[in-house]
Amino acid sequence: MPRLPVRKSFGALPATWTLILALATSTSTAQDRIVVGSKNFTESGVLAEIMAQTIEARTQLEVERRLNLGGTLICWTALTSGEIDLYADYTGTGWAILLGEKGKITGPLRAFLHVRRRMRTLHDVHWLDPFGLDNTYALAMRESRAEELGITRISDLIPHQNELRAGFSIEFGRREDGYLGLSRAYDLHLGDMRALEHGLAYRAIESGTIDLMDAYSTDGKLLRYALRVLVDDRRFFPPYNAAPVVRGATLQRHPEIESALQPLAFAISDRAAQALNYVVENDGVSMGAAARAFLEREEIVTRDAGRPVRPENTDAARNTLDRVLASAPIPGESTGDRPGFWTAFLGRSGRLLVLLLEHALLTLAAVVIAALIAIPLGIAITKRPRLGRFALGAAGVIQTIPSLALLAFMIPLLGLNVRAAIAALCLYAVLPILRNTYTGIHEVAPDLVDAARGMGMKPGQILRRVQLPLASRTIMAGIRTSTVISIGVATLAAFIGAGGLGEPIVEGLYLNDSGLILSGAIPAALFAIVADGLLGQLEKWIAPRGS
Repeated sequence: MPRLPVRKSFGALPATWTLILALATSTSTAQDRIVVGSKNFTESGVLAEIMAQTIEARTQLEVERRLNLGGTLICWTALTSGEIDLYADYTGTGWAILLGEKGKITGPLRAFLHVRRRMRTLHDVHWLDPFGLDNTYALAMRESRAEELGITRISDLIPHQNELRAGFSIEFGRREDGYLGLSRAYDLHLGDMRALEHGLAYRAIESGTIDLMDAYSTDGKLLRYALRVLVDDRRFFPPYNAAPVVRGATLQRHPEIESALQPLAFAISDRAAQALNYVVENDGVSMGAAARAFLEREEIVTRDAGRPVRPENTDAARNTLDRVLASAPIPGESTGDRPGFWTAFLGRSGRLLVLLLEHALLTLAAVVIAALIAIPLGIAITKRPRLGRFALGAAGVIQTIPSLALLAFMIPLLGLNVRAAIAALCLYAVLPILRNTYTGIHEVAPDLVDAARGMGMKPGQILRRVQLPLASRTIMAGIRTSTVISIGVATLAAFIGAGGLGEPIVEGLYLNDSGLILSGAIPAALFAIVADGLLGQLEKWIAPRGS
């Protein structure tokens, strides 16, 4: 929520006093503001909204939402660095990923108490009483395919492991509490396994592109598609009880948060969580409206408490939620009326223009800063081979760092904001400009340089009048490459709340809404084409005639 404007007029107060009062007001506002974050999937966003609305209704605190922040790495880094104050996480994730525990644990209470105690001791992070839901990992197959092969349990996969095509989310495929540990526990080694974004895996399994996928046991999509959830007969997956995770410093500053969230303890069953996820993903209910409908339904908040939510939105969400809880939807039945691409595009055109502007500013800032660094450095290393090898090698290494990991590294340094996104984009943009600057100047014919030197030109004059003009096309080619790369990578800025056209793409991925995905992807692609074309014209304009 944006900060409320200060409405009082300071009249003819001296500028110094006005500034002091403004700073004091800003400090006070920051102290009374709580930032709630979420990962980039539906349930995490709904739980964030439930926590945010409960705090708003039961305290005087202002709540800012920072949703869709990427996976565990981004959210945990944002929490420990103080960029967010709380988010919802799961005991299984706390046990295996955040604490790195190697042993197996199956008792929900023991797992929760261990994670809560160790987190408080090691990180001053408090796991409050759990919500009640257990959203553990599961493996799912298309019902018809599972019936054909006679598969009901995970161990039944072993005889068919070389004929099944699996599509696992990237995080599941690389986690010890995911496929890595599962493979050892079941001696299961799938021959055909690919990484897919979790939301897209449902479409892939529906179309028959894959046979097996990972799922979350409270996924709303499990109610939408005709899938069979396989029994974890060796009880490999640990419990994943969701709970509010809060910084100790935040609770020390605002102890009322814990008592405000207390009514949520054990209030959300697995069935309720799945229904909430379903109405958001399938029926197009916003996460805010779904959260409010649940809170009012459970009488945790009243209609007029906290931040206003349109009554008609809450009423529609409440009706939809009641219907899903009363009787599970028939798989394959779609009660939602999701708009197509053009409807979504036109309906969000105003917002998309804002996101396009944000995207352009992110890209422009990153490429300009990268050029200001890479061009002088590229000039310098033409005469210093050892420095050149080091600079090009370092820039190349940075290119190999996964984008989300680089964004996560930036959060403790620069915060969860636009600066972190620009810094990451800038690092990715350096290599093409640096390499092309070095190559362009290095390949200028030595005879031309000697002729210029024979005419009495100094080194600086030779660089400005001979080498840079002749290398301009090569340098501009590097800038064009960096710009196109930056436009693509800038879509990931949405994972740290920095805006841009990645926002509808990310939202569309976890809602499985192709219209939303395309409403961000198509403008980004067109923007890249237009930017490359404009830079191509600039390249022709600045290049010497006949070059």
